[in-house]
Amino acid sequence: MTKVTRIRLYISTSLLLCVLALQGCSGALFKVKPVVELPPLPAGAKSGAVGGITIRVAPLINDEESQQLFEANLPVAGLLPVRVEMRYESGAPLEIEKAKFQLRDGQGREWKLVSAKQATSRIMKSNGIYAYNPYSKKQFEKEFGAYEIDLKTPLTAGERRQGFMFFQTPDKTAVTNSPGLVLVAERLPEALEIKLN
Repeated sequence: MTKVTRIRLYISTSLLLCVLALQGCSGALFKVKPVVELPPLPAGAKSGAVGGITIRVAPLINDEESQQLFEANLPVAGLLPVRVEMRYESGAPLEIEKAKFQLRDGQGREWKLVSAKQATSRIMKSNGIYAYNPYSKKQFEKEFGAYEIDLKTPLTAGERRQGFMFFQTPDKTAVTNSPGLVLVAERLPEALEIKLN
């Protein structure tokens, strides 16, 4: 085998391995279930009402529920997804873009509300995913973000809106049994507190 033939064989083999590696990186990072109309919240969901708006909440505390929807263990990533349903029964549209939502635990620590995009970065980091196809990451962000509740559009009379809020633990460690969780909603017609557990 001549030197030129060996170089050609080496280059061909290298290119083939690169193509195969790139194809392996082009799949989805996580298989997020497609968003369909979420079923009604369970009857035991906690709720609170103020100024014509009723908010019902149900946290996904165990990893099975988050695995089922997102194929990712959000509690291990230090994230608590809280399913939220808002019903508005009053007249004029209600601006909720400036509303502030916080989660506090029994020790008085505040859990940070993060966007779906920030949550996907946190999930990837906790799973040690540093090398990926940018398209796969964008697809994961899009599919995961479809579950985030819309807090930018005003609520109109008779509207029911639902989705998830994602809260990060104060120390970015895994979510464990955290008694005394309270969702605090401010900058609505009045402040509202809902005990989650």
